[in-house]
Amino acid sequence: MAASLTFDSAYRALKRQEPAPVYYLTGDEDLLKEEIIELVISSAVDAASRDFNFDVRSAGDLDGESLYSLVETPPMLAEKRVVVVKNIEQWRKNAKVWKVVYKYLESPSPTTVLVLTNGPDQKPIRDIARCSAHVALEPLNYQRQLRWIKSRTERAGFALTEQATEHLLNVVGADLSLLATEIDKLAAIAPTGETLDTGEVADLVGVRHGETQNDWIEAVLLRDTPRAVGILDTVLGGAGITGVRLIGTLGTGLVGVRLARALLDDGKPANRIEGMIRKTIQNAKTGWTFRDWNDPYALLARAAACWTTREVDDALLAAYECDKSLKSTTVSDVRGTTTEMLLKMSRIEVAA
Repeated sequence: MAASLTFDSAYRALKRQEPAPVYYLTGDEDLLKEEIIELVISSAVDAASRDFNFDVRSAGDLDGESLYSLVETPPMLAEKRVVVVKNIEQWRKNAKVWKVVYKYLESPSPTTVLVLTNGPDQKPIRDIARCSAHVALEPLNYQRQLRWIKSRTERAGFALTEQATEHLLNVVGADLSLLATEIDKLAAIAPTGETLDTGEVADLVGVRHGETQNDWIEAVLLRDTPRAVGILDTVLGGAGITGVRLIGTLGTGLVGVRLARALLDDGKPANRIEGMIRKTIQNAKTGWTFRDWNDPYALLARAAACWTTREVDDALLAAYECDKSLKSTTVSDVRGTTTEMLLKMSRIEVAA
């Protein structure tokens, strides 16, 4: 089976050549699927005939007969047409429509570009991936998120400085839908062709440098409780930030500190801890990542010196209890509950 395409490789291919007969889009990033679909449409169908030569359907609304009709209908006054069928996991395993799908994949129509998509949390279907241009749209790492923001702002008609791009990502986080919303807001205000700096972005998104979610996580991990409490209101007011999301990200950081602390307790040299954490996490098969942060391993190594093993374990328990409380329907004071957790962590001491 041919190797799957990433978003970047599929993007480049669609920009420089004719689209493939069939695309199969899988993975958890639905916004990237929509961007690939838009690229397929723009590369296969001109704007003037798009209304006549583009169909998008949910798989649940199609049976074998209607699917066959869609993919075999010739284009109108154009060379090609695009058919998008979303969430094909909606078809039952024994549904007759699968016979139509696999027969079509053996000999796709030369005048149709078919795009099939899976929803999030769905494993790719090997037989479809093998017979199509399979694009695996998984979450982007920090550096690719920065490139995505740059591309998105350029298409919106403005630009951000490197520092402003990093600030926007640190404020909003890795949720591409939220980032797209904030970019659209900036586009509505920024003059065409303008390059916005960090201060302008901070004014427009309402969070200044040093007051982002990542700044708050850093303060907690380095046990700077006054700073963490002081910026909590601002952080919670950021786009897409909830108490549950904040504590979940903190929990990931504390687990990383626990790993670093274990390495120190095992007698590993302090100057090697950062590299050992990086290697351990990057080799992990659990999907445990720090995609919201840019190279967090130095921070985890620094933070490990601020805690004992027992203290990190107690801090993880405090974060778990806070998360559990925030998910309760009876808790409405997110700031108070989170502050209580911070104060509890600040008083943690090693048991005698």
